[in-house]
Amino acid sequence: MTAGKRGKRRNESPYEPRKRARRRALQALYQWQLNDDSAASIIEQFVEEQNFDGVDQAYFETLVREVVSRRDELDEAVSPFVQRSEAGIDQMERVVLRLGACELMFHPETPYRVVIDEAVELAHRFGAEQAHTFINGVLDRLASQTRTLERQAEQQGE
Repeated sequence: MTAGKRGKRRNESPYEPRKRARRRALQALYQWQLNDDSAASIIEQFVEEQNFDGVDQAYFETLVREVVSRRDELDEAVSPFVQRSEAGIDQMERVVLRLGACELMFHPETPYRVVIDEAVELAHRFGAEQAHTFINGVLDRLASQTRTLERQAEQQGE
């Protein structure tokens, strides 16, 4: 059952469309890593084949395009905080790290705690058994470097 002018589900969080966009982006980027298709091709395929009701499609497309086009920059940003060999990071962890790093670095409108929480949830849901702990540690250290003003303001407010 829906309620409201936009057809939102009753009691649905206003953040749910972005949460769903991240989940779709995670799936699309995982496929991209395996197939190395273009961002446009992956986006087109997902929009055609997936249900985008209740999904912030524009945010999904933005995340996919940014992660694909900035892959090297994102990998370089997280690498100082990864205490594993490159081979020790599985494909799903790599996607979650890139997605989280993208939001931390290029989407300051999203609070860093939200970015980390969402990435941890994705890793917990789709990753290996302890992937969420690894993701949390890496993205928290990256946030210390990329969101210093936000973190300082938060600490002063405590």
